[in-house]
Amino acid sequence: MRCTIRSAAALLTGGILLLTPLAASAQQPGGDQKPPEQAQGEQKPDDQKAAEQAKAEQAEAAKAIADYKEAAEKLPGSAGAPECVWTGRRIASLLWRDDIDTARRYIDLYDRFGCSAEHLKLVFRCVIQQGPIDPKAADRLASRVHNCWIAPEEATTASSQTTIGPTTKTGTIPN
Repeated sequence: MRCTIRSAAALLTGGILLLTPLAASAQQPGGDQKPPEQAQGEQKPDDQKAAEQAKAEQAEAAKAIADYKEAAEKLPGSAGAPECVWTGRRIASLLWRDDIDTARRYIDLYDRFGCSAEHLKLVFRCVIQQGPIDPKAADRLASRVHNCWIAPEEATTASSQTTIGPTTKTGTIPN
């Protein structure tokens, strides 16, 4: 019994000795504390960053809405419906990146929405015919899919016209 009381007393004393300097240092004013005016001045850039970020998000949302409106105006039938545009673009991107399983899941949604399978074929053909893309440049793939979605025939003919020329190598297989 005596050993347990001694060990409990030693633990309690050790705990008090360890906590006393910590409590004292926590109560001391820090060397880098600033007057309230400066502290508020430093918060303004954070508020400005938040406001700029909110503006950027609003601009991005407005751009997405404009993209959907453009598709609805230019495309006939269901190909211009927002749900078809959204899923169709993802399907084309996933197919380009060889993510067939996920693309199939999206194709089920695409079919369930009653979207045009023929338009999806044209879009993917357009994306493929424009040639390879840098795998690290996701923006380029997104813009290519967007352009092909809006006008698959125009983008295909424009890209094929730019590749026509002195490209007659024999014995090589393109990537």
